[in-house]
Amino acid sequence: MPLAPNVWRIPTVGRSAVNSYAFVDDDGSVTLVDCGLAKAPARIVRGLAAIGKAPADVTRIVLTHAHPDHAGGAAELARRTGAPVAAHAADLPYAQAGRAPVSDPTVTGGRLFARLNSGRFPAVEVAQPLADGDLLDVGGGLRVVHTPGHSPGHVSLLHEPTRLLITGDALFNVLGVRWPMKWLCSDFQMTRETAHVLGELDYDLAAFTHGPELTDKPRDHIRAFLSARR
Repeated sequence: MPLAPNVWRIPTVGRSAVNSYAFVDDDGSVTLVDCGLAKAPARIVRGLAAIGKAPADVTRIVLTHAHPDHAGGAAELARRTGAPVAAHAADLPYAQAGRAPVSDPTVTGGRLFARLNSGRFPAVEVAQPLADGDLLDVGGGLRVVHTPGHSPGHVSLLHEPTRLLITGDALFNVLGVRWPMKWLCSDFQMTRETAHVLGELDYDLAAFTHGPELTDKPRDHIRAFLSARR
């Protein structure tokens, strides 16, 4: 799904249930954002082929956070592509251990999720720790926006040249804009607090790792959602 010049959404589950993103630079190199579940690499490779790219073209992998549906395929894609992986420093130990951060213990589902020992995925080496405000050399500038709560190192990403926001899991767009499930967050209250930065950024298109993109006044939609839930 083309979103902006040289930016594509690659669904890895259903039509938009879980999404990865591909940015193509002027030199033909590709940056992947998120890698889906452990079984997602084959679908991502097919998505790359659909835009005339191959695994050898991928030069960077960026993870919004260390959860199985985002980092699950990262180790395999790093192996296939030889590309280094970037993730926020606070999620680096979880990515390298192949285990999601502990879910919010104040939430019943979070306690159960932790007790079931869920949240495992193939461990992946992180070569580039990210920090809030970093500007990655991706298609003219991909800004790292630290939005912790869903995980300690969760980030959203703002592609400044195309004014495209990737929310990660700070917000879902499943039957409308909504919060991620409480029991999947490491700190749900922090998720609610830090997501408000997304209403302060400037963008013309909002893309989600769960759900389809918003193309019609997305900032207004997101700000209305956040305002109603203060």
